[in-house]
Amino acid sequence: MTEEADGRFLDLRHGPAEPRRQFNRTLRLRRLAKLEKMGLATEHAPGVWELNERMEPALRELGERGDIIGSMHKALKADGLERDPMTFQIHDAVPETPIAGRVVDKYLSDELGENLTVIVDGIDGRTHHISGIDPARVEDARIGSVLEIGPADTASRPSDRVIAAIAEDGIYRPSRHREQAKFEGRVPGGDYEGYVDAHVRRLEALRRAGIVERVDADQWRIPDNFESRAVGYDASRNRQASIRILSSFDLDQQIGSDGATWLDRRLVSGDASDLAPAGFGQQVREAIDQRREHHVERGDATRQREGRIFYRGNLLATLREREVARVGTELATSKGLPFRAAAEGESISGKFTGSVQLSSGKFAVVEKAYEFTLVPWRPVIDRQLGREVMGVMQGGSVSWQLGRQRGLSL
Repeated sequence: MTEEADGRFLDLRHGPAEPRRQFNRTLRLRRLAKLEKMGLATEHAPGVWELNERMEPALRELGERGDIIGSMHKALKADGLERDPMTFQIHDAVPETPIAGRVVDKYLSDELGENLTVIVDGIDGRTHHISGIDPARVEDARIGSVLEIGPADTASRPSDRVIAAIAEDGIYRPSRHREQAKFEGRVPGGDYEGYVDAHVRRLEALRRAGIVERVDADQWRIPDNFESRAVGYDASRNRQASIRILSSFDLDQQIGSDGATWLDRRLVSGDASDLAPAGFGQQVREAIDQRREHHVERGDATRQREGRIFYRGNLLATLREREVARVGTELATSKGLPFRAAAEGESISGKFTGSVQLSSGKFAVVEKAYEFTLVPWRPVIDRQLGREVMGVMQGGSVSWQLGRQRGLSL
């Protein structure tokens, strides 16, 4: 019997006499019927079949998808969770809209260790499988941490907007920028040279990319579409997803924390429209209710007769200061140095010796010979570990002036 006319056609019209071969033919017909339902095979006449040219890659993709779903089930089960497979969402690229949720699992996707896969139990009621993440971007995210993953930020940098505003007739002059900065007096620490030099360094990077032209030491030619081209340059260098660690602590730890948690930020905003009434979204709703009761018990909130809740003024700042003071006191014992909290507008200086992860966020440890302090951490400071740093506390963050350049980080 001729069963194959070529690689894609099967002729199964004549059944074999031997029982074993007849059984195999029956199995093949059943498989072809299944492939037909999947759109991967076509029966042109009774017993005459054509296989879709994309059958092999399509089946391979289905197999890979099955493996992914299996790994998602396994990760959820290990965490004591059950989720409907219909809510599973597998992302082949960076999600177009931000996804917030709890980290269920994370593991390396390749042998080189350059890509990470993250499984996220989302507040939208779905479980997300996201590949191609830079491991360094989620280093602080543990199982149970809450993060947000979305498309890379395409907004223009503040420094680029300043350069475009300072430029006259397409020419940016550092000297004019320096004079204006001194006149306005808005540079923390008064380091006007470092401030302008930081913008010049940005222009130097854009010059190498062919976006701007250096005429001389005090003139840079800026194109009309400068900001949009600078955004495109940044996007081409950073194709990774935008990742924010919303909380390094799980919901249970946040409920009883003395710091300013992610639950607190959601509680104060009062918006729960993005929380699904199922899955992790429902768990967050319940955790917010428990966190609210915690504040009432601690005296940070009061319940009126009609059931309305009123929180103490500047709740988030108060909680953050309380946690920083507690952790600073604990660290003082191990360091043998007194702790001093940094005040708004204060100049910070000392050696950057490490960081601590609090419910209120990540904080940098800055030490002097006679005391140390804790200040909000920013990624740019990691390159200065073990070095002397300077900065100014401003708006709950720090404007760092780093290294020999002594310019603001942009």
